[in-house]
Parts: sequence; structure tokens; C-alpha cells
Amino acid sequence: LCLAEDLADLKQRLGRMLVALTTDGKPITAEALGVTGAMTALLRDAIHPNLVQTMEGTPALVHGGPFANIAHGCNSVLATRLALKLGDICLTEAGFATDLGAEKFFDIKCRQAGLTPDAAMIVATARALKYHGGVPVPELDRENVAALTAGLDNLEAHVEAVRQFKVPVLIGLNRYPSDTEREYAAVRERCQRLGVEVYVADVFGRGGAGGEELARGLQRLLATERSGFQPLYALDDPITVKLDTIARRIYGADGVEYPKRVERQIVQAEALGYGRIPICVAKTQRSLSDDPTLLNRPRGFTITVNELRISAGAGFLVAITGDITTMPGLPRRPNAERVDVTPEGVITGLF
Repeated sequence: LCLAEDLADLKQRLGRMLVALTTDGKPITAEALGVTGAMTALLRDAIHPNLVQTMEGTPALVHGGPFANIAHGCNSVLATRLALKLGDICLTEAGFATDLGAEKFFDIKCRQAGLTPDAAMIVATARALKYHGGVPVPELDRENVAALTAGLDNLEAHVEAVRQFKVPVLIGLNRYPSDTEREYAAVRERCQRLGVEVYVADVFGRGGAGGEELARGLQRLLATERSGFQPLYALDDPITVKLDTIARRIYGADGVEYPKRVERQIVQAEALGYGRIPICVAKTQRSLSDDPTLLNRPRGFTITVNELRISAGAGFLVAITGDITTMPGLPRRPNAERVDVTPEGVITGLF
């Protein structure tokens, strides 16, 4: 649904979903089972973007929430097109970091929808940089410029990843109450060396006013730099070449390893005609590698693909790496537990 251009396109995508294979290896699709119409009927209204209001009364479009670690991590193409039509500037989020949401936004969503992003904003925090520099979670509220400086290698990797796509980039540094000016100075110094602007944002604490400096910085970037956007790989590249390109140029890996079973799955996917579609890597969000314990900017590692799945409806191949599970998780107490309706019909617990 999130990649569908309209209802007719959604119906086609539902119809080409690969359900199974015959005993002689031929594909069985949802269309062959005669259920495409019924599925389209269920999703007829779901395809329309949701117009919502922020807490400051401004409009926003919320539509689709595929996780970037197990799916392509972007909102719907329809919502993005609507935002581009209704506003001067469209801001859209790609989940997690550049190795997941951004790479998939560029290589899957933008490529398929014909979108050319004018700029990219990397969101960072001093806390996360200290964590990548080796500080345990209970100690992240303490100033530690040395650890933060070490963790800046991770931020540098993300800046380099965005630049692989020839898109102008800036950094938004989300403020936490425990942040210090010495920590901000260390971030600014590294960013200056990288040739990228960084702006501290306090939208959580001050609302829209806390993001004005960042917004003006984005406007300046849009006015002074032009995007030369290009995807990372060609669709005609073999599956293994696409995976190797992502692993080396975005993750910083030395290469990709495939068990024999996965090698057979790759051969099968190409034989079925799915060799010329994008790759969607399912990978941990906690590391640039496929090992969540390898923090900062790991080097000297390889990515292991444990399974290759065909998502024919979405139009991409899913490469399952490491120990990632594709069942989304929830917090110990999901927000749904706090939502209720009073006898008078008043909804409570939304905020």
C-alpha cells in the first residue's frame, strides 16, 4: 500500500503477491487464486492519506508505518505527493538511520515514485554519540566529551552515506536537558571539518520555536546547493552486486556472505524474473553491521544474508541478515493500554 500510486496500482500489487510455487517451480500469485478484488475492497479506504493536526495546530499527513529495519521504512507515496502539492516544502521521515530508512527511501521509494529529494537531514543526539563512544546507558546524562568525540565516527559514516546519493545534507542535533555546550562544541568542530552544517533543535522542549534555527538552516541549504540525486545501484545489476554495493558503500562492510541455501534462493528469484527489482535489507537498527553489539563505526566485518524473500507486491527482494526477526516488537506497555473511552464517549489517554 505505501508504494502504490493509486487504487489501480494497489490492485495490481495485491494481485502479483507471490503466494506459493507449484510442484514444478512456477509462481502462484494472489491473482491466480482469484482474491485480488476482495483484498482491494478491504484496503479501498486505507489507501487514502490521513490529515491530522499537530499539537500546535499545523497540518501533517500520517499514512503508513513500515519499519525501516524489516521493511522499507517510509510513509506512503500518495501522502508524499499530496504534501508536495499542498506545501512549499515537504518533509518526510525515513525510519532509523541512513543505513536503513535513508538508503531504502532513496533506492526504493524515490526510484519507484520518480521523486528527487532536494536535501537530507540527519537527526542526531549527544546521548547517542556518547553511547557509540562507549558510555553505558545509565551514564549518558553525564558530560563526556571524549566519548562523544569517539562516537562522532558514527555520525561521519552517516554523512558519507547520504553523500553517496549526491544529495545535500545537514544535521539536526536534538537537545536533551543533560547536554552541555562543550559537547555541542565538539559536534560543531567535527561537522565543520566534514563540511556539513549542524543546528541544535529543541522542538520537544519548546515546540515549533525550538526548531526555527534548524528550519532556516534547511532553507539556506536548499537555496545554495542543488541535488544531483542518483540511486546507489542499477536495477539491472545482479542481486549479489546490489547487496554487495549496499554492504560496502553504506554499511562499511568488507563484503557479503551467503549460505548455500541463500545462493539457491538467489538463483530461484532470478529465474522467476525477480532479479531486476530493488533490494530491501532487513537488518538490526543498532549497528551499521548486522551485529547489534558492534557500535560506532565498525570495520573488518561482513554481512551474512540468511534468507532471501520475494515481496512481489511491494516490488522488492527482502534480504534477511544477522539474527533480525521480521515480527515487529512492542514496548512492555504499549500506548494502546492507556487509551480508553468513558461512559460519555470521551476518548482518554491519547496524550
